[in-house]
Amino acid sequence: MALDFSDDRRMSRQAMKAELLDAETEFQLARAWRDHRDEAALHRLITAYMRLAISMAGKFRRYGAPMNDLIQEAGLGLMKAADKFDPERGVRFSTYAVWWIRASIQDYVMRNWSMVRTGSTSSQKSLFFNLRRVQAKFEREAMARGEELDRHQLREQIAREVGVPLHDVEMMEGRLSGSDFSLNAMQSQDEDGREWIDALEDENAAQGAEVEQAHDTAQLRDWLIESMKVLSDRERFIVRERKLREDPRTLESLGEELGLSKERIRQVEAAAFAKMRKNLESQSREVLHFLA
Repeated sequence: MALDFSDDRRMSRQAMKAELLDAETEFQLARAWRDHRDEAALHRLITAYMRLAISMAGKFRRYGAPMNDLIQEAGLGLMKAADKFDPERGVRFSTYAVWWIRASIQDYVMRNWSMVRTGSTSSQKSLFFNLRRVQAKFEREAMARGEELDRHQLREQIAREVGVPLHDVEMMEGRLSGSDFSLNAMQSQDEDGREWIDALEDENAAQGAEVEQAHDTAQLRDWLIESMKVLSDRERFIVRERKLREDPRTLESLGEELGLSKERIRQVEAAAFAKMRKNLESQSREVLHFLA
């Protein structure tokens, strides 16, 4: 069944004119929908209680959402309630529907409060809709006693009252402290003002640092190639297999291939490194800076 929420004022007028259902009529309509999926019965039930949905939607206008959208969400909550209502439990439909209507509106408000997700757990939802009220209550009580609560004391009292961890209160305060702003908004009205996005730190490495690193890498590669020229073929092979491969070989595997013991391979490797270092040190003081 489709409901038209295109005009909240027209919808409100229609809702106020809707019939008031007695308990027996409500019971018969709910059972007809549950047992026979009678859409006419559902339509009559929903129409009769739209005034309740609209009334509850109006209580959430202070969160800045369009009234038409709030009514739509309230209507969806009302329809969910009708779909899940069991008339034989002896509870009036309005009593049962209140929870579903409120939950639907609250979910909508939280989804649209900020681009950053405001909260999804029951404690976060409770904080979102009760933080300001509870905070104002404690501030009034402290003022009546002639006391002044600091921010930490106030947060602790709110956490105890709502039954949530202190860090949840601190997090929600930050999220409710302001609305979203565009990064392309100007920081000031001056002609030479810049956008907020220009103040963000560049996560990429500075171009100068990249150039310097590339230069150093190329220099080290040239020095390495030059130093390996003083090695014998066997020493060069061992150094290459042990240090220049992506998957370095073990002393044991090289020993098996060359017919030497692991200890002898280690000795040859150490001697090769000593030759290379001596060659590098003889080339330039700049090399000593890299080796330090």
